[in-house]
Amino acid sequence: METMVQSTFEFEKFSSLPVENVQTLAAKNLKNIPSRYIRPEFESDMVSAEESLQIPVIDMSKLDHDDEQTKLHFACKDWGFFQLINHGIPYELIEQMKADAREFFHLPSEERMACAQITGHIEGYGQVFVISDEQKLDWSDMLFLFGLPVQLRDTRFWPANPPSFRATLDKYTMELHKVMIQLMKLIAKNLGMDPETLLSLFENEIQAIKMNHYPPCAEASKVLGASPHSDSSALTILLHANEVEGLQIKRNQKWVPVKPIPGAFTVNIGDVIEIMSNGEYKSVLHRAVVNGDKERLSIAAFHNQKLGTQVGPFVKTNKPLYKTIPVEEFRRWKMTSKQDGKFMIRKMEL
Repeated sequence: METMVQSTFEFEKFSSLPVENVQTLAAKNLKNIPSRYIRPEFESDMVSAEESLQIPVIDMSKLDHDDEQTKLHFACKDWGFFQLINHGIPYELIEQMKADAREFFHLPSEERMACAQITGHIEGYGQVFVISDEQKLDWSDMLFLFGLPVQLRDTRFWPANPPSFRATLDKYTMELHKVMIQLMKLIAKNLGMDPETLLSLFENEIQAIKMNHYPPCAEASKVLGASPHSDSSALTILLHANEVEGLQIKRNQKWVPVKPIPGAFTVNIGDVIEIMSNGEYKSVLHRAVVNGDKERLSIAAFHNQKLGTQVGPFVKTNKPLYKTIPVEEFRRWKMTSKQDGKFMIRKMEL
């Protein structure tokens, strides 16, 4: 597996301020959680469990039929989220990816820290988007890696333990790319775009993998695993890596819990597709809550257009709602900001 680091855009210049790993904090069995994690502003938020059953389910094996394509269009336009079944990624590969991620986060601290982020690098084990010493923190740790293109991978941060991790992630990223291309082709068709032109932006995509670990928390109702945000990607494909729920999406001013279907991916529209569609599809605020007794694991794949292209309205329109800027500038804005709602969309609006 190649280990060259792409130099066209200097991702290595972006990093978060160092903070203590949440796994280390959780292991102390603290009775009082540090104040930087306490989020009283979210304690009174309304949660609507009954709407969970309404989240669209898309059968990828049926997407060559008009009815399923129509369902996909509705899911993207009305929800911005859907669960994807029969996606074609082998069950054995998915289970191995889950097992490898779980084993990594269960390694002794010194072994996990062998993959720790270092100054000036966004990749590795730690946190992301921590830009000030006063900033509120999420109750989670992550392992952030570039999956594609292959030459962007920096395997200094790819765990050597478990021994199967690197080969598994290599196969997993390739399979996700195939799914993304199929979905993007149909999204282009549903939006009246030229599929081949759109796909040319993503065939050599920048794919980022973020493995999330949310330790149990004694004051689970007072913290968040992930602050409310939309994804700056084009598409995000999320694998729920264990049985513990935690993902919630904002709909009609309420938080709707996602109840994962076994074997399914949760897919969501990112800011880039909102911008490309000139607002016809919308990225959606979502967050992660934590459990008081059990850890939660998830693996998010963020699919982004290749470097050297433009982010802006892609559909034909006489009234663009968003700016058009180089993708490098768009990424720079994202990597130097904290997660704060749909801040990237606010920056891009005309």
